[in-house]
Amino acid sequence: MADITRRAGWRHLRSAPTAHVRHHHRGRLVHDGAGLSFWFRALSAALSEVPVDDRELGMAFHARTADFQDVSVQCTVTYRVSRPDAAATRIDFSIDPDTGAWRGAPLEQIAGLLTETAQQHTLDALARTPLAAALVDGVAAVRDRIADGLAAEPRLPETGIEVVTVRVVAIRPEPEVERALRTPAREQIQQEADRATYERRAVAVERERAIAENELASKIELARQEERLVDQRGINARREAEESAAADAVRAEAEAVRKVRLARAEAEAAREVGAARAEAQAAWLRVHGEADAATLHALAATRAAENLPRIESVTLSPDVLTGLLARLGGGGGAS
Repeated sequence: MADITRRAGWRHLRSAPTAHVRHHHRGRLVHDGAGLSFWFRALSAALSEVPVDDRELGMAFHARTADFQDVSVQCTVTYRVSRPDAAATRIDFSIDPDTGAWRGAPLEQIAGLLTETAQQHTLDALARTPLAAALVDGVAAVRDRIADGLAAEPRLPETGIEVVTVRVVAIRPEPEVERALRTPAREQIQQEADRATYERRAVAVERERAIAENELASKIELARQEERLVDQRGINARREAEESAAADAVRAEAEAVRKVRLARAEAEAAREVGAARAEAQAAWLRVHGEADAATLHALAATRAAENLPRIESVTLSPDVLTGLLARLGGGGGAS
């Protein structure tokens, strides 16, 4: 929208670089161009402003396919006004000299023209296409058909409108039909998922079986090794018992030999001691047999005295002492 200011009955217009302004004064074209800035009188001026930048126009409409299925089409058309002078003569782009706003709705008129033209070609293209083909290849086909149709539309060049690009965003069926169309693919995907799950479970079961077999083989091998260990322990125990018995026999035999030798030595010693004692006894008897009676009496008294307890003192009466002295005296005289 142009920027208009007031100064003492005059108006000053300043436009953007993307706006083409045409100024007629009393039916004569005075100013014509983009990005202009000039003074004018409101009562004698006729102004129009045509945008020359690229504009995006979004469209959404319904169509029916060859198999009588309703679809919704979303597309975007980019256009520009390439000939502002022609557009200004065919469409009302006049602006208010006080505010700079359009008096009408020129962009809506252009949008209606482009939308109806694009819709017409879209309906014509989809009416000969089944739903499945429209959903698969319909975007490119509809885009090309709309672009060709807009390029061949004679009213657009006459109006000074140039179509830059056409983009078809989506072609979608009704929700119920879309769900029905998705069902086979979903079922197939679910089947693939189920098959993958079954295969994964089968692989897991196979791996578990292999693990169980390995564990069983390990247990069997362990049992065999334990059996060998038990046998070896028995062999070792028997060998140890045999070695122990042999050692005990050797020790017993050695002990018996030692005892026999000891007994023989003790017997020999006893014989020698007995012989020595016999000789000593014989010598003692021989000596005593050769000795007289007094000597034997004295020896007997001495031996008896050795075996008697110790006597500290002896008390004798006068009669005993007289008799004893008499005996001793008599005996001394006889000898």
